[in-house]
Amino acid sequence: MKKQSGFTLIELVVVIVILGILAVTAAPRFLNLQSDARESSLQGLKGAMAGAGSIVYGKAAIEGLETSSAAVAVEGIETVFGYPTATSAGIGLAVQGLDDGQDWVIVDGGDSNAAEGSISYSFPGAASDATCIVTYEAAADAQSTPVITAATADDC
Repeated sequence: MKKQSGFTLIELVVVIVILGILAVTAAPRFLNLQSDARESSLQGLKGAMAGAGSIVYGKAAIEGLETSSAAVAVEGIETVFGYPTATSAGIGLAVQGLDDGQDWVIVDGGDSNAAEGSISYSFPGAASDATCIVTYEAAADAQSTPVITAATADDC
Protein backbone atom coordinates (compact mmCIF):
# COMPACT_ATOMS: atom_id res chain seq x y z
CA MET A 1 0.00 0.00 0.00
CA LYS A 2 0.96 3.53 -0.73
CA LYS A 3 1.47 5.88 2.20
CA GLN A 4 -0.67 9.01 1.95
CA SER A 5 0.68 12.41 2.85
CA GLY A 6 -1.06 15.76 3.25
CA PHE A 7 -3.52 17.50 5.53
CA THR A 8 -6.74 16.08 6.82
CA LEU A 9 -9.98 17.97 6.45
CA ILE A 10 -10.06 18.76 10.17
CA GLU A 11 -6.60 20.30 10.08
CA LEU A 12 -7.58 22.43 7.11
CA VAL A 13 -10.75 23.70 8.86
CA VAL A 14 -8.80 24.52 12.04
CA VAL A 15 -6.26 26.57 10.07
CA ILE A 16 -9.02 28.47 8.25
CA VAL A 17 -10.79 29.24 11.55
CA ILE A 18 -7.55 30.49 13.12
CA LEU A 19 -6.85 32.72 10.09
CA GLY A 20 -10.42 34.08 10.28
CA ILE A 21 -10.03 34.97 13.95
CA LEU A 22 -6.71 36.70 13.28
CA ALA A 23 -8.22 38.65 10.39
CA VAL A 24 -11.18 39.83 12.45
CA THR A 25 -8.99 41.02 15.34
CA ALA A 26 -6.14 42.52 13.31
CA ALA A 27 -8.01 44.19 10.41
CA PRO A 28 -9.50 47.11 12.37
CA ARG A 29 -6.01 48.12 13.49
CA PHE A 30 -4.82 48.43 9.92
CA LEU A 31 -8.00 49.68 8.29
CA ASN A 32 -9.17 52.92 9.84
CA LEU A 33 -11.76 53.68 7.19
CA GLN A 34 -14.08 55.89 9.24
CA SER A 35 -11.28 58.29 10.14
CA ASP A 36 -10.18 58.45 6.50
CA ALA A 37 -13.75 59.14 5.40
CA ARG A 38 -14.11 61.98 7.92
CA GLU A 39 -10.83 63.55 6.84
CA SER A 40 -11.91 63.30 3.18
CA SER A 41 -15.21 64.98 4.04
CA LEU A 42 -13.36 67.83 5.74
CA GLN A 43 -11.11 68.29 2.71
CA GLY A 44 -14.21 68.22 0.50
CA LEU A 45 -15.87 70.95 2.57
CA LYS A 46 -12.68 73.00 2.39
CA GLY A 47 -12.73 72.73 -1.41
CA ALA A 48 -16.44 73.55 -1.55
CA MET A 49 -15.88 76.68 0.54
CA ALA A 50 -13.02 77.79 -1.71
CA GLY A 51 -15.06 77.18 -4.85
CA ALA A 52 -18.16 78.91 -3.50
CA GLY A 53 -16.05 81.86 -2.36
CA SER A 54 -14.58 82.25 -5.84
CA ILE A 55 -17.99 82.10 -7.50
CA VAL A 56 -19.42 84.69 -5.11
CA TYR A 57 -16.36 86.90 -5.65
CA GLY A 58 -16.92 86.73 -9.41
CA LYS A 59 -20.54 87.78 -8.99
CA ALA A 60 -19.50 90.61 -6.65
CA ALA A 61 -16.89 91.78 -9.16
CA ILE A 62 -19.52 91.91 -11.89
CA GLU A 63 -21.64 94.13 -9.65
CA GLY A 64 -18.61 96.27 -8.68
CA LEU A 65 -18.72 95.25 -5.00
CA GLU A 66 -15.37 93.45 -4.70
CA THR A 67 -13.73 96.29 -2.75
CA SER A 68 -16.62 97.05 -0.39
CA SER A 69 -15.46 96.89 3.23
CA ALA A 70 -19.06 96.98 4.45
CA ALA A 71 -21.19 93.85 4.45
CA VAL A 72 -23.32 93.85 1.31
CA ALA A 73 -25.56 91.16 -0.16
CA VAL A 74 -24.70 89.60 -3.50
CA GLU A 75 -27.60 87.44 -4.68
CA GLY A 76 -28.68 86.95 -1.06
CA ILE A 77 -25.21 86.05 0.24
CA GLU A 78 -23.59 88.48 2.67
CA THR A 79 -20.14 89.54 1.43
CA VAL A 80 -17.23 91.71 2.50
CA PHE A 81 -14.45 92.58 0.03
CA GLY A 82 -16.35 90.46 -2.50
CA TYR A 83 -16.03 87.19 -0.56
CA PRO A 84 -18.68 85.59 1.68
CA THR A 85 -18.59 86.71 5.29
CA ALA A 86 -17.72 84.23 8.05
CA THR A 87 -21.35 83.88 9.08
CA SER A 88 -24.23 81.58 8.33
CA ALA A 89 -25.61 84.37 6.09
CA GLY A 90 -22.31 84.45 4.19
CA ILE A 91 -20.39 81.22 3.66
CA GLY A 92 -23.25 79.25 5.21
CA LEU A 93 -25.52 80.23 2.32
CA ALA A 94 -22.81 80.12 -0.34
CA VAL A 95 -22.12 76.40 0.19
CA GLN A 96 -25.18 74.34 -0.57
CA GLY A 97 -26.30 72.19 2.38
CA LEU A 98 -24.00 73.86 4.88
CA ASP A 99 -26.69 75.72 6.77
CA ASP A 100 -29.23 72.89 7.13
CA GLY A 101 -27.60 71.41 10.28
CA GLN A 102 -27.79 67.83 9.06
CA ASP A 103 -24.27 67.16 7.75
CA TRP A 104 -22.40 70.08 9.32
CA VAL A 105 -22.83 72.17 12.47
CA ILE A 106 -21.23 75.44 13.57
CA VAL A 107 -18.84 74.76 16.44
CA ASP A 108 -17.15 78.14 16.76
CA GLY A 109 -17.63 81.71 15.54
CA GLY A 110 -20.15 82.77 12.98
CA ASP A 111 -21.45 85.76 14.91
CA SER A 112 -24.22 87.18 12.75
CA ASN A 113 -23.11 90.74 13.58
CA ALA A 114 -19.50 90.29 12.49
CA ALA A 115 -18.66 90.95 8.86
CA GLU A 116 -15.13 89.70 9.40
CA GLY A 117 -13.82 86.96 11.65
CA SER A 118 -14.05 83.20 11.39
CA ILE A 119 -16.54 80.38 11.52
CA SER A 120 -15.81 76.68 12.12
CA TYR A 121 -17.85 73.67 11.03
CA SER A 122 -17.68 70.05 12.14
CA PHE A 123 -19.75 66.88 12.08
CA PRO A 124 -22.92 66.85 14.24
CA GLY A 125 -21.56 64.06 16.45
CA ALA A 126 -18.20 65.79 16.94
CA ALA A 127 -19.49 69.28 17.78
CA SER A 128 -17.17 69.66 20.78
CA ASP A 129 -14.13 68.13 19.07
CA ALA A 130 -11.70 70.84 17.93
CA THR A 131 -9.50 68.33 16.07
CA CYS A 132 -12.01 67.64 13.32
CA ILE A 133 -13.11 71.05 11.97
CA VAL A 134 -12.99 73.28 8.91
CA THR A 135 -12.44 76.97 9.65
CA TYR A 136 -13.30 79.79 7.24
CA GLU A 137 -11.68 83.17 7.94
CA ALA A 138 -13.15 86.08 5.99
CA ALA A 139 -10.99 88.27 3.78
CA ALA A 140 -9.28 90.94 5.88
CA ASP A 141 -8.93 93.51 3.08
CA ALA A 142 -9.48 93.98 -0.63
CA GLN A 143 -6.09 92.44 -1.51
CA SER A 144 -6.47 89.26 0.54
CA THR A 145 -8.54 86.13 0.11
CA PRO A 146 -10.33 84.06 2.75
CA VAL A 147 -8.21 81.56 4.66
CA ILE A 148 -9.75 78.09 4.84
CA THR A 149 -8.14 75.41 7.00
CA ALA A 150 -9.13 71.82 7.64
CA ALA A 151 -7.84 70.73 11.05
CA THR A 152 -7.62 66.96 11.30
CA ALA A 153 -6.07 64.62 13.80
CA ASP A 154 -5.35 60.91 13.79
CA ASP A 155 -8.49 60.25 15.81
CA CYS A 156 -10.79 62.41 13.69
